Amino acid sequence: MQTDNKLTIKCWAEEDRPREKLQLKGKHSLSDAELIAIIIGSGNAKQSAVELSRQILASVQHDLFQLGKKSIQDLMQFHGIGEAKAISIAAALELGRRRAQSEAKPQEKIINHKAVFEMLSPILSDLPHEEFWVVYLNRNNRFISKHKISSGGVSGTVADMKMIFNIAIRELASCIILCHNHPSGNLNPSEIDIRLTRNAVEAGKMLEIAVLDHIIIAQQSYCSFREQNLL
Repeated sequence: MQTDNKLTIKCWAEEDRPREKLQLKGKHSLSDAELIAIIIGSGNAKQSAVELSRQILASVQHDLFQLGKKSIQDLMQFHGIGEAKAISIAAALELGRRRAQSEAKPQEKIINHKAVFEMLSPILSDLPHEEFWVVYLNRNNRFISKHKISSGGVSGTVADMKMIFNIAIRELASCIILCHNHPSGNLNPSEIDIRLTRNAVEAGKMLEIAVLDHIIIAQQSYCSFREQNLL
């Protein structure tokens, strides 16, 4: 007699189940497939929800933008995805798209540090680790793009100047605003933060790209280097 080696999600170790993993480790610990598995709830007779989600992602080369273009009928072509599950996936992706739009509108004028905080706080405020982001602006201080430069541990991350200014040159940015988070909740800039900012300012002068500010985000508050006269 042949034993079926396939295990359902309920048979997995608790830390490997998407819902339990989210509760134990936080939403940022989940892969795209695990997040979709939570949305659809169950798989089919041969695949767990996570396996089915991986198959769906593989069909679009793991590109969530392309997945968002799929119609309800397209999604229902996968065995185990009925109309209700297809609608749930489409609704979740649409909500994500709207959130991204609300965070930063193209050609929005960045007039002060509060605008940068409002743009990046939804991304950085609740992270358990540090991330370093840069906002790129044109010469009229209008938003071009924002990019994550690095992701690190609880107490620090490394920001590569070559990457920061390579993106600025590629996108024809005239100004940049640096930003990172402090998961500890401490808003005070460290010596490393201050030194990095000074290095960025000097590098920017050579390329005629102004560093307008460096924002530290901690929970629901922020510190502006420019406001603190640290630039």
